[in-house]
Amino acid sequence: MNVAVVFLLGLGLLEAEGRCFFNRTQKHCVCYNLSEESLSSIMQCLPASVVEFLGGELERYIAFPIGNLDPSAIEMLGSIVVRKIIFGDLLVPEILLARVLRFFSYTHVQELVFERCIFEGRGNWGEMALQDLPILSLHFHNVTSAPLTGREQDLSSLSSWLETLQELSITGSHVTSLPCGIGRVFRALRYLDMAQNSLGDESLMPAFCKGAFPQLQILSLQRNNLTSYHSVCESVQLLHELQHLDLSQNKLMADPSSSCQWPASLRIFNLSDTGLDEVLTPLPPSLEVLDMSYNHLHAVNISLSSLKKLLLSHNVLQAAPSVRNYPMLDTLHLDNNLITELLWDEVKLLGHLWDVAAAGNPYNCSCSGARGLQALASMGHLGPGWPQDYICHSPPHYQGRLVKDVPVTVLQCNRAAVIAPVCIALALLGVAGA
Repeated sequence: MNVAVVFLLGLGLLEAEGRCFFNRTQKHCVCYNLSEESLSSIMQCLPASVVEFLGGELERYIAFPIGNLDPSAIEMLGSIVVRKIIFGDLLVPEILLARVLRFFSYTHVQELVFERCIFEGRGNWGEMALQDLPILSLHFHNVTSAPLTGREQDLSSLSSWLETLQELSITGSHVTSLPCGIGRVFRALRYLDMAQNSLGDESLMPAFCKGAFPQLQILSLQRNNLTSYHSVCESVQLLHELQHLDLSQNKLMADPSSSCQWPASLRIFNLSDTGLDEVLTPLPPSLEVLDMSYNHLHAVNISLSSLKKLLLSHNVLQAAPSVRNYPMLDTLHLDNNLITELLWDEVKLLGHLWDVAAAGNPYNCSCSGARGLQALASMGHLGPGWPQDYICHSPPHYQGRLVKDVPVTVLQCNRAAVIAPVCIALALLGVAGA
């Protein structure tokens, strides 16, 4: 058996009968349950930049002897142009993975993805000590493995590689904790996605302890078991480079006496779909993007001088927040609230926004209500929902009509402005005649 076959065995490609399918346009190759007999099918994947391997069970290869590669094998691996490899629906003995992962040091693979995989046992990660790998992005989704607690020594053996890793995702995998020692290994990590797990308030403080993730800029904790706004704030205080925090789809509650200060570096904050009926404070002082859509907010009365994007769709707002509180604002989303009118004084201020979305509200199409929306549309600032999603709910004679079709001429909307000059003119004519 040649070295290519040995390498593919280690990667988990040889199992049931299968084939590879190459999309030349997308440079994406998908292989299903390859066997040694159908191995030639993989040759068509060599020009691909993304290769996906689906299905297989690797237990039979645990005892297979995998030695060091000879120079010709190393040269062959170095010639492969694949940059991303995806493994899906695999049963992976960790001891086998530990033995073959070092082969990647001879490739140009930068991204490694495991989806719907089961990792069994414990590998001998000592073989990876001082081993550098080109992989910069590592993703696990819907995987099952031993708990991360107690795995610090395993990750220490991988430190030469993990210290240079830039992106890590562990999503949908029932993770309940992230030990402090693990975070300290990832010295260069910029992006961490822990969405759709089981992290609670008590597990965050150890996860982001002193020295953990010192370069982290983007953190997603979406859809976990977080409830305390104050606890989350305290837990991330040591992430001095944090710029983007996603807490969406947690059920957060206010802490009456919270005085925690968020990292000054934080610019993007996602609090959408967190069950809020009021704006929680304090907010990061230098925010540029705040997403509080899909909540139960009745009003938004905050001031943020650096805010550029405010997303408030799918709440129960009865009035738009005053843009006077956001001098840098360029985007305001108010779709699907209970707003009946955009006041003309506010609309004139909205003129400097590039993106205003306010579809799906129960608009009162009196002259002032229709006038503001039509003015925004004429300036080109209303989003793609105009005009079909802007519908009058009142007064009765306009109900069901599009806002754009409501007449707002001076004669119809301000009769006093027309009648008064006419009366004055008639009076003057009467005086002159007398």
